[in-house]
Amino acid sequence: MTEGIPAAAEAPPSQGTDSSTATGSNPARRAQFLATEHWSLLATRSMSWNESFARTGMFLTSLSTATVSLALVGSATSFGPEFVVFALVVLSITLFLGVATFVRLSQVNNEDLYWVAGMNRLRRQYAMLEPGIEDEFVAGISLDATGFAQTYGAMNVTGFSALHVFVTTPGVIAVVCSAIAAVIAALVAFQVAPAMASAVPVGLLVGIASMALFIAYAKRDAGAYIARMIRFQDSKDASVQQRQADGR
Repeated sequence: MTEGIPAAAEAPPSQGTDSSTATGSNPARRAQFLATEHWSLLATRSMSWNESFARTGMFLTSLSTATVSLALVGSATSFGPEFVVFALVVLSITLFLGVATFVRLSQVNNEDLYWVAGMNRLRRQYAMLEPGIEDEFVAGISLDATGFAQTYGAMNVTGFSALHVFVTTPGVIAVVCSAIAAVIAALVAFQVAPAMASAVPVGLLVGIASMALFIAYAKRDAGAYIARMIRFQDSKDASVQQRQADGR
């Protein structure tokens, strides 16, 4: 029965009354709660992306500062042994910031998938409250690949594209970090064997290996996160079904 209408409480529910109304559920209040949760997820998602942009900007700013400092110190020391020591220290710190940024960006991408899953669940509830309204939704209402692709505005979210990796924000950071690692390795190799011909292959090898490690880490972390999310959603669905069974 609908709350706030005392007269309806005295009359028995008719045969055509909705089951949710008969049990005292208020669809309007339920929609309000769902909308509040929806806005909460949107705000959390926005905060996550703001953090990723801030971290990316901080890393690129640090990289620019390191490049300028290397140029000034190099000209002052005539690129001698002091410059090599300074370069290794500065580049190592910059590489650490880059790796930390990449890891956090990967986490933000995984968390974003979770927030999208939550909003898809909420839209499904909207469709249950108002059948047919899902035809007006641009975003998806399901938790399958099609629903996620519709929400993200993507054509395919299940395949792996090597080119797409390099245009994402974590991919760009991974490329920059791999280049820094390659420069560090080349500097070390040049000090061990003072020949540019031997330092260049070492740098290229380390750069390629670093990029492969970044990609492998991102795929592994995403797979583990999706597996945890599926287990959580399954347990939540089981709890809902149990509550419905207990209500019956």
